[in-house]
Amino acid sequence: MAERKPFLLRIDPGLWAELEAWAADELRSVNGQIEYLLKQAVAKRKGRTDAPEGATAEEARPAGSGGTN
Repeated sequence: MAERKPFLLRIDPGLWAELEAWAADELRSVNGQIEYLLKQAVAKRKGRTDAPEGATAEEARPAGSGGTN
């Protein structure tokens, strides 16, 4: 496994609770969920359509790029 860079993150307790619940729903740790979401955001920013490891095609698709609304 690749080495990780540790850092301190101050976060609103309400947001933490939401992330904790979301992570539990997806069987991830909160740290893993935050890293997953950051990877998605970076890929979207760079205009990639490939998903981070473990993402579905729906999750990887940029908003407004097809599908039913």
